[in-house]
Amino acid sequence: MNRFKVSKFRNTEARPSRREAWINAIRAGITPSCGNHIKSSCSLIAFNSDRPGVLGIVPLEGQGEDKKPVTYLGCHSDLVTDLDFSPFDDFLLATSSADRTVKFWRLPGPGQALPSVPGLVLGPEELPVDILQFHPTVDGILVSAVGRAVKVWDATNQQPLTELAAHRDLVQSAIWSRDGALIGTACKDKQLRIFDPRAKPEASQSTQAHENSRDTRLAWTASQQHLVSTGFNQMREREVKLWDTRTLSSALASLTLDTSPGSLMPLLDPDSGLLVLAGKGESQLYCYETALQQPALNPVTQCILESVLRGATLVPRRALAVMACEVLRVLQLSDTAIVPISYHVPRKAVDFHEDLYPDTAGCTPASDTHTWWAGSNQQVQKISLNPAHRPHPRFTSRLVSPSEPPPDIAQPAEMPGIDVEPSEGFSSPPSSLTSPSTPSSLGPSLSSTSGIGTSPSQRSLQSLLGPSSKFRHAQGIVLHRDSHITNLKGLNLTTPGESDGFCANRLRVAVPLLSSGGQVAVLELRKPGRLPDTALPTLQNGAAVMDLAWDPFDPHRLAVAGEDARIRLWRVPQGGLEDVLTVPEAVLTGHREKIYSLRFHPLAADVLASSSYDLTIRIWDLHTRTEHLRLQGHQDQIFGLAWSPDGRQLATVCKDGRVRVYEPRSGPEPQKEGPGPEGARGARIIWVCDGHCLLVSGFDSQSERQLLLYVADALAGGPSAVLGLDVAPSILLPSYDPDTGLVLLTGKGDTRVFLYELLPEAPFFLECNSFTSPDPHKGFVLLPKTECNVQEVEFARCLRLRQTSLEPVAFRLPRVRKEFFQDDVFPDTAISWEPVLSAEAWLAGSNGQPQLLSLQPPGMTPVSQAPREAPTQRALSSVQYLEEKSDQQKKEELLNAMVAKLGNREDPLPQDSFEGVDEDEWVRLACPPVAHGLSCCCCHLVPLHTSRLFELEDTSLALALSIP
Repeated sequence: MNRFKVSKFRNTEARPSRREAWINAIRAGITPSCGNHIKSSCSLIAFNSDRPGVLGIVPLEGQGEDKKPVTYLGCHSDLVTDLDFSPFDDFLLATSSADRTVKFWRLPGPGQALPSVPGLVLGPEELPVDILQFHPTVDGILVSAVGRAVKVWDATNQQPLTELAAHRDLVQSAIWSRDGALIGTACKDKQLRIFDPRAKPEASQSTQAHENSRDTRLAWTASQQHLVSTGFNQMREREVKLWDTRTLSSALASLTLDTSPGSLMPLLDPDSGLLVLAGKGESQLYCYETALQQPALNPVTQCILESVLRGATLVPRRALAVMACEVLRVLQLSDTAIVPISYHVPRKAVDFHEDLYPDTAGCTPASDTHTWWAGSNQQVQKISLNPAHRPHPRFTSRLVSPSEPPPDIAQPAEMPGIDVEPSEGFSSPPSSLTSPSTPSSLGPSLSSTSGIGTSPSQRSLQSLLGPSSKFRHAQGIVLHRDSHITNLKGLNLTTPGESDGFCANRLRVAVPLLSSGGQVAVLELRKPGRLPDTALPTLQNGAAVMDLAWDPFDPHRLAVAGEDARIRLWRVPQGGLEDVLTVPEAVLTGHREKIYSLRFHPLAADVLASSSYDLTIRIWDLHTRTEHLRLQGHQDQIFGLAWSPDGRQLATVCKDGRVRVYEPRSGPEPQKEGPGPEGARGARIIWVCDGHCLLVSGFDSQSERQLLLYVADALAGGPSAVLGLDVAPSILLPSYDPDTGLVLLTGKGDTRVFLYELLPEAPFFLECNSFTSPDPHKGFVLLPKTECNVQEVEFARCLRLRQTSLEPVAFRLPRVRKEFFQDDVFPDTAISWEPVLSAEAWLAGSNGQPQLLSLQPPGMTPVSQAPREAPTQRALSSVQYLEEKSDQQKKEELLNAMVAKLGNREDPLPQDSFEGVDEDEWVRLACPPVAHGLSCCCCHLVPLHTSRLFELEDTSLALALSIP
């Protein structure tokens, strides 16, 4: 080949589409998976939404008035990790999930409802299914990756054909060659492997792909011998390599890009050889041409994006606008839109250019499963992209047979007058978040959870969209600056992950400082404002502070856990801390290692639980200042512990991946035990749903933050529901309000606070509006319920710790009739500031229940007893109003309106009413004699009672008049 040959793609242009062609009003999800988060067939687009287990579905074509709304398909009970359309059937979609299953969906045509159940299910597997891809030449065969295992499935018979071995770590990519004979895999052990699945389960070839174990992706070219890999080198630079399977020991070509952290998704078109590199979290696309003859990766063009990229995919070649010389089309998934980006080769003639569009693979499978497995390598028949040779026959897979929808089911997204938002519900019944052990359970719970009566029309709408929370419109508001405490200096921002960072009660806040000696500042909430520039009086602990907690029954007693394995009890004076205190009220010793967490008993006075690096939990009687109980059974670091609302049980989550429930007075060993989060970066645990459930916030194996909801009495069966949130380094700190069932979740260094209503049954999690701040916070705690402003429908008040200030945040619910007490929002609350039992009584086996207090202010009537408002007649719209008028009436009304606007012409003018002077009061003032060759130009009339100075512009003469 002539090395000076010019590429036909050298002038290729990347053209992001106009905003009118964008698919807007979506909410894309950010899930840490090996997939691209979006896929396209020639007819449909599917993408990950912000709801776990839910995909958005939208037609590929249709713009302007023909643009179709986005509908949502509830697929799985957990995160959707990957998805793929059949290369032959545009409406057959396969999805994989963290619920350990693969499901096949027959998507409907226009005007039909989305399916509520899958057509076929594979699994469940032992681990989440991370990757899947259809076979390129045979219908009904696909490859999937589960942890370290790669399986080739015969989907028709719902059984694996073979399992590919030899992977020593997590598989990051598994992809078919274009002829369907080989499988290439990339693994976290840095190895690139080539398999012939019909010959043997072991790899036929392997080599080190990239020096870094971070996300590696693969893409085959049109040739069976060449493939492309993307990854990171030892210096954490992103790189692209071109490989030849015949000489796999070294790459044919290598290209280093930059040090961006976003993993590269290789989008390779085998017919043109164009490679688009899309980085997650970036705003730029790179386009290269894979020149196999040289070999090289030649740069073609770059494209700057308007928004951050969350996922990307190529539109099939059969759907391109060939008459416009469109050689590629990339669909960019952003947070709120899908943006088409077209790559065009400029040509003068408007014609079909055969050099740009060679024949491409058609949509009819080459063979069946049995023939392929027996060794056939028959290829898919190619078709021409020339519009003159179309249309081509369509293929319908027998894997999931088409079925007609029931006649009484209409597609909700096309119902007039219904504006469906992803945050509110879905156009198809969403699958409830159920246990991964029962992944096929898709029946949604349609019972109302809002606590407000609904009309039949609302109930029918709710049956379509799924249940929603009455707190979904909650608003987080930072209160006025007058209530802030500012000029905070020297905060300790490196407290352990097991600690909230600071603690507060209704009177004061305790904040650790960075100064040596484990100093803790105590700030009075009743005295907001700017703190003095001088040093604050502090509590001197003598060791680094690990955790701290206020006694719920004594607002003046503070417990501080130190790195020296001691617990110090401090008593703050009634008026606040005015001097430095160096001697605590008491010191508790017993732990052999530093302490992580302190938790006071919710009902009994003077009972405190502490967890330590010595892998024990000790329960103290603060009245006698002695240790009474010691809990054992943990194999690693204890991440968190929590008392049950009735104070009988204590739950823990541990680094060994287990959740345990103790009955401390029954014995030192756990009574119940179950699997916890997979990640070992930290976790928290709280009791929810009146003590019937446990909520654990932690990380999965891919460092995504997630929530796990357990039934306390069925802990061994695993979580009832798993909800993935986002990828962030900090541990989610949960704050639970038992009155509303809401949990507030945020992490140190976050700018967002998530709100969810928790239910003990499906759908378990109901999302509400989150609170977002412009700058990150260092801590976030929930104040007692009595601090809420009930008149403003404020159901929660929190304190937000910033770098230099402390500010209160109120969470309120918009209500129309605020003059009434919203008793559906404010049930009787527990009196948590008065003990029910003494430490001696609780240790002896006694139990109790807290007293309840009504939050209804005097003089306010409950909204449930408020008189009904008289229905107001709704004003007709202008269109309806005009439809009820005849043409003659319309003309008369229009003329009358115009006349009324102009007014009556016989009315006097406004200037006629002005008052002036009498005629005899005017004096004629003549111009001065012509002394300078000027002629008289005018005469001036001046009232007799005025005194004016006239300056003639044409002369320097000025005449001053002073008339009495």
